Order: sequence, then C-alpha cells, then structure tokens
Amino acid sequence: MKKINKNKHGFTLTEMILVVAIIIILASAIGIGVADIINAGKRADAQVNKQASTLRANINNSEAKLTYYGF
Repeated sequence: MKKINKNKHGFTLTEMILVVAIIIILASAIGIGVADIINAGKRADAQVNKQASTLRANINNSEAKLTYYGF
C-alpha cells in the first residue's frame, strides 16, 4: 500500500478554478461599475455642452441688444 505524503505543496485543480472564478466575478463587477461611471460622465459632458451653447447664444443676444442701444 502506498503511503500518503502529507507534505505536498501546491494547489489542487479545484482550488485554482475557484480562485479564477472569483477573480472573473470581481473583474466583471468592477467593469460594470466603470462602465456606469463612464456613461454618467458622457451624459454630464453633453449637458455641459448644451448649457454652454445656450449661454453663448444668450451672450450674443445681449451683445446685439447693447449694440442696438449704442453701447
């Protein structure tokens, strides 16, 4: 009968698969979070650009009125 060597070092295949699965789950959660942040940034950027163009139009209107009154 073979004697079992209890001084083995290393990991079993099951342990490695479990670790890889945990890493994949964590990476996907982080990826989803980053994607949400990027989309929120794009929406905010679009809103800022819209407000900036509205402000430019208002400034041009005000300048036109001032010119009309001789300023």
